[in-house]
Amino acid sequence: MGLSDHVRLGAVTRWVTPELIAAALDKCGVRDKKPGALPAGFMVYFTLALALFQQDSYDDVAEQLVGGIPELSGSIPNKSSFTRARRRLGPQVLETVFRELAGPLAPAGLEGSFYQGMRLAAVDGFVLDAPETEANRRQLGGMKDARGQDAGFPQVRVVTLTETGTHAQIDAAVGGHCHGEPELAIRLAASADGMLVIMDRGFPGVALWRAYTDAGAHLLIRARSCVAARPIEYLSDGTYLARMNLAGQKRAAPGHVVLRVVEYRVDGGEVIRLLTDLLDPGQYPAAELAALYSDRWEAESSYRQVKTFQRGPQQVLRSADPDLAFQEAWAHLVVHHCLIRIIVELADGGNIDPDRVSFLKVLKHVRRSVTSQTANTAAKIGKFMAMLASKLRRKLDSGPRRRRETDRHIKRPDSKYSFRAKGQVRQPTRKTTAKVITLHPAVLH
Repeated sequence: MGLSDHVRLGAVTRWVTPELIAAALDKCGVRDKKPGALPAGFMVYFTLALALFQQDSYDDVAEQLVGGIPELSGSIPNKSSFTRARRRLGPQVLETVFRELAGPLAPAGLEGSFYQGMRLAAVDGFVLDAPETEANRRQLGGMKDARGQDAGFPQVRVVTLTETGTHAQIDAAVGGHCHGEPELAIRLAASADGMLVIMDRGFPGVALWRAYTDAGAHLLIRARSCVAARPIEYLSDGTYLARMNLAGQKRAAPGHVVLRVVEYRVDGGEVIRLLTDLLDPGQYPAAELAALYSDRWEAESSYRQVKTFQRGPQQVLRSADPDLAFQEAWAHLVVHHCLIRIIVELADGGNIDPDRVSFLKVLKHVRRSVTSQTANTAAKIGKFMAMLASKLRRKLDSGPRRRRETDRHIKRPDSKYSFRAKGQVRQPTRKTTAKVITLHPAVLH
């Protein structure tokens, strides 16, 4: 019996089983070759535990895993042994585990999860700070200041395809800060078949548009005023068709795509422009599409769960090596998906929306399940879930979640040349006869 057969990662083991880990190791060709070294199967659990207990040291995390096993707790290796074992494991095994687990979780009929038969998803990205080392700076890259000098830490960039109704990650791509969000987002297109995918204004582009529509997905993307700016046909509801060209091309140049533009204001604010491949105004009313766009913020809520609660606010990853930083990012995604699975199951059993189940409180209970080793067997996992279900109404239910009502404050502005005072309405730079819908905030709820 190997070391990994003794170790369990609390309730997470329900999905990250020894059998799943063994299959992932086999698929990636990772073998235990050095006698006496930490085995790869154990290191998968250990790496996930590092994500679950981000603020603890290697020694403390190892104590959490094996502290209750007398024959193991007295012989915990030092930090360098764990680091070497993590390097032997590499990032691909954790990525493989994630891909085996990831996918949509919303049951049919869950409010806010579907629109006219299409599952709602959002694509967006976030970054994780990595330690300042020469290798991380060279391969990951990071923010630059106005003079082109390095600013802040090297960063790992994560882009996900997120189910808006549950916050479950359907797919993800991980790279360095030097990789752009649209570049990573294109890698997720194959997982979006049959979905309506919502994106922010940093994503529009012909290559991305074709990647998703060719994969069978539908799109609803916010755009700047310069994108698809020339109407070629006005539709019955005042929206219009326009061309989106390849970079540097104008008018009807080869390679363009034709799409529908929906423009609207909320309470007389700035004009918001949405691009969509849903061209029929009768089947897909502009007001409904405008209301759907606010669901993009569910991806931001998902990232808050990872970055603020799970990782810890403003915490820096542990890894001085880029491959290990990628390994950490995949581990965080695996742990988050398992936590969302618990939340969806609790919400379904309690007949409430998953948004109402407190992610932070579930996270704390899962951490306790590791430290107390209360979920080593299927029977104990069942008891653990029953305990959470008994607390659903009393402690875990946060009540209906309020929609975003205040402005989003950006700590790192995209450009020092772009500034608009709070409440100032940006004036349109072109004349248009298109109909601009004015919506009250209540419509977006």
